[in-house]
Amino acid sequence: MTEKSPPRRKHSAGVSSLAERVLELLASGQATTRTEIGTLLGAAPSTVSFTVSQLLDLGLVAEEGTVSSAGGRPRKVLRLGGSDGFAVAAELGGRHARVGVVLPGGGLTEVSTVPFPTADGPDGALPGLAETLAGLADRHGRSLLRGVGLSLPGPVDVASGVVTLPSRMPGWNRFPVRAWLEDRFGVPAAIENDANCMAVGEHTVQPVGRRQSIMVKTGTAIGAGVIADGRLYRGGTGAAGEITHVRVEAGHDIPCSCGNTGCLETVASGAALVRILRERGLTVTSTEDVVRLASDADPEATRAVRQAGRYLGQVLAANVNFFNPDAVYLGGILSTLEPFVAAVRSQLYEGCHPLVTEHLVIERASLGADAGLVGAGQFALQRALAHALHSLTGNHHP
Repeated sequence: MTEKSPPRRKHSAGVSSLAERVLELLASGQATTRTEIGTLLGAAPSTVSFTVSQLLDLGLVAEEGTVSSAGGRPRKVLRLGGSDGFAVAAELGGRHARVGVVLPGGGLTEVSTVPFPTADGPDGALPGLAETLAGLADRHGRSLLRGVGLSLPGPVDVASGVVTLPSRMPGWNRFPVRAWLEDRFGVPAAIENDANCMAVGEHTVQPVGRRQSIMVKTGTAIGAGVIADGRLYRGGTGAAGEITHVRVEAGHDIPCSCGNTGCLETVASGAALVRILRERGLTVTSTEDVVRLASDADPEATRAVRQAGRYLGQVLAANVNFFNPDAVYLGGILSTLEPFVAAVRSQLYEGCHPLVTEHLVIERASLGADAGLVGAGQFALQRALAHALHSLTGNHHP
């Protein structure tokens, strides 16, 4: 009698780290073949093939068709298993939120802007947003919802899923945003700082050769997200990229939202520009007002915007010299103003070593205002995949 094969055992914990990276690359659309995965991860072909075969066995990855390769056999194209799923995502601002549906591979659809009263605190603001996101999920097939992603304008403790000491989000400190979303939707949720979401979103659509980059978000406040060797770099306590609170000489003793004085935020942010232009007699109440004036070539607004770009460029130059990235991307509403972008670019070329700027790309984020949404959705999809992987391999995932 033929002996039956023993039942397939759950894979050990050793699969998890590399497997999560493979799923991350497939989810973001950065890789579609084993060769591309190996190149991006610097892993041996045998290691990649073994990991992919495990994910195929688990049903988390599938093969569909082939792609031709120069001088070799056609390569099998990989995709996420059940890749008809999606995430709903939101990028929160002071009074509004952008919402949309994010697909595996970075696709984005049904983007809109809805009211979001951040100042009402999480109990007052989140229920309405949840209703909007639930409506998006229902229209796309609730059974295919894989995750919920939120981009937040403040520091985030990713491990515990809370906002920490957000200077522009009164009442939100230590609120369990991720747990609240997971209880509400019944799927994995991810929350992340807005600049980090923008960095990840933009990275997914850039050439794979750009492995190191800095994304700078310039709006009412200033933030930065860092991509190192193709992955988001959070730093020891999750505060990497906090350039907004670097002290600058031009800031003198101007009070900052962080409680210190003379930070970059006090002279180069949208909030600073509102204050500066009001002091010069212009009628402005928001960063949007500043942008409208500068777009209409108002001389005072244009002068102030250009100076803000110089201050940002000076601080950014020190970071670019230290990190030596492939690219610097500028996002946020101030990046729509050419005088601001030109001033930042000029300061970088003036303040950085020629070897650092020799091949440095300095440009607006190609995704524009959508970068943060794409990033938030990618974080949600990756968290959902990690949960599925750990569930199938018997390992706990927080």
